[in-house]
Amino acid sequence: MFVDYTTITVKSGSGGNGCVSFRREKYVPNGGPDGGDGGKGGDVIFVADTGLATLLDFRYKRIFAAETGVDGQGKRKSGKSGADVVIRVPVGTIIREAGQSGRILADMSTPNEPKILIKGGRGGRGNQHFATAVRQAPRYAEPGKPSKELKLVLELKLIADVGLVGLPNAGKSTLLSVATNAKPKIADYHFTTLTPNLGVVRRNFGRDFVVADIPGLIEGASRGAGLGHDFLRHVERTRMLVYVVDAAGIEEVDPLDAISLLDSELKAYSEKLAERPRVIAANKTDLTGADENILRMREQLEDVYAISAATNSGINELFDAVSAKLEECPEVVIFEPDLEEYSEVEPEQKPFTVVKTDKAFEVTGAGIDRMLGYTNLDTEAGFAFFQRYMRDRGVIARLKELGMTDGDTVRVFDLEFEYYE
Repeated sequence: MFVDYTTITVKSGSGGNGCVSFRREKYVPNGGPDGGDGGKGGDVIFVADTGLATLLDFRYKRIFAAETGVDGQGKRKSGKSGADVVIRVPVGTIIREAGQSGRILADMSTPNEPKILIKGGRGGRGNQHFATAVRQAPRYAEPGKPSKELKLVLELKLIADVGLVGLPNAGKSTLLSVATNAKPKIADYHFTTLTPNLGVVRRNFGRDFVVADIPGLIEGASRGAGLGHDFLRHVERTRMLVYVVDAAGIEEVDPLDAISLLDSELKAYSEKLAERPRVIAANKTDLTGADENILRMREQLEDVYAISAATNSGINELFDAVSAKLEECPEVVIFEPDLEEYSEVEPEQKPFTVVKTDKAFEVTGAGIDRMLGYTNLDTEAGFAFFQRYMRDRGVIARLKELGMTDGDTVRVFDLEFEYYE
């Protein structure tokens, strides 16, 4: 079964908590704090695997989670880092953020190259790091950084040099079968090909190249009609296109109209796709009426090659032209990530923000959040440190600027206090 689209959930590991510990040994006076650091959480890593051809495995497992870092211990022992989770996908898989944004997070187009999509949480520091000349016995440590969870869309776009496109029953699969070692299903009815097929064209002179036979395109495919986006998804990777048309018109579609429809659907789906180099393979020249249509096509269009996939006529001339054009085309089409490093991109945060509301003064900010993470407010020393921090960082001064007086309520994240001078 060919599966080229699926949704999964990934979660990095949270960091282990730092340890609060003091060295207490006989004959060792003033041992001091010796709490170890928490271990780092595991990363979420993707690897493009040449041994995989579809996303079928993800139909049975959709949740992937890295391990959590182990908490630190006394005697300066650091916790063990959590194991990474490694997710293997076929080469050519696009990783998007699920939801309305649909941002591209990674393009797995390079085989065996690992991509860290989400980094695990950093481990918290133990209380050994917070000892100073003034505060020699800190009774707090940092908690580990939390994990991150993402819902992802995996979208496989086959990597091929040449894409065969055309209306249903134009002869794409037959052309692929005679030009390569591929053995696609062939029959005389619409939509014989329901999944893409790949084959390698081997040249006596020049470089070999990969050809993809893409399911038949119908009017409205750019809006999802028929096989719609299932077809167009794989055309996006190709470096150039071969329009395969029925030159004899046995499907009661004029060849020029067929080419016009292909142009319009590709352009509606992607302007870049419509700009790819192309040649036209006028197929079924062994049937009556093909010669007259080919003359009309050559009067209006360039790069028209008369072929018959059924009798193997004109195939070499067609692929000689394709091989020559490929020399001028760029290599594999890469979809650049919308975010270079997703796990590191965070909005710019101020140390603190003070907002006056009808009921209270609200204090938030990254610096305040970090401080609360390693301060034990239940102890007298911890609460005194909290007060000094608020005064030294200018938070109290800012509150007074906004009109704070004795008895007013101050809310710091989930904590509430009444201010008194």
